[in-house]
Amino acid sequence: MTKTWKALQPYALATPQTLVFLLFLVLPILMILMVSFWDFNGYAMTPAFTLQNYIDIFTSQVSLKTYLNTFKYVFLVWFFCLAIAFPVAYFLAFHIKNQQWQIVLFLVCTVPFWTSNIIRMISWVPVLGKEGLINQFLINSHLTQEPVQWLLFSDFAVVLGMVHLYNFFMIAPIFNSLMRIDRNLITAAEDMGASGFQVLKEVILPLASSGIAIGSIFVVTLVMGEFITVRLWGWAVGFGG
Repeated sequence: MTKTWKALQPYALATPQTLVFLLFLVLPILMILMVSFWDFNGYAMTPAFTLQNYIDIFTSQVSLKTYLNTFKYVFLVWFFCLAIAFPVAYFLAFHIKNQQWQIVLFLVCTVPFWTSNIIRMISWVPVLGKEGLINQFLINSHLTQEPVQWLLFSDFAVVLGMVHLYNFFMIAPIFNSLMRIDRNLITAAEDMGASGFQVLKEVILPLASSGIAIGSIFVVTLVMGEFITVRLWGWAVGFGG
């Protein structure tokens, strides 16, 4: 009996997590998959089995353009988030020696999350608008004769807004991975004659890859599901620009 319990103990420990996983992830995905085959008349969905929904997705030019734009935004936001987040996390992890200051500066990165997404989006309007700070600076410096239009209602504005919203989701896991790196490995690499770039390439980046992967999952998932925030950003820009 004791041997049987010891054999079943790992499965018993994993059962609660497995049930939560099945209930809140697998089951919703299966329900979405099932509903995707239902008949949709433009107003309501009725239980049925049809492939027309998938046919419309892959044959509609509007749908294809939407997907291409989505993938474009996903790549750009992911790239700029990583380009900003890694240097910030690296600076906090390796150049700030005092742990208290590390915590303080890390908390500073969370300041934008103390306000709602709408407030953060609207806050860019006085900066990017036709009469915003950037256009006033350009005009007063005689770098341009009229306000720059592409700062708003453009891919630049959308990418900037989403990078601002989701950059911390890349900073946090990368910072966590860098803090877990054994500093003795870096010291050993330097003692072996490795340059700073070699240490970064051969030691730090491989050990930080898990944090980069987690941050990438967060950012890609959030941007792929982005809809309301982009609409509100467009409305806020149009209202205040």
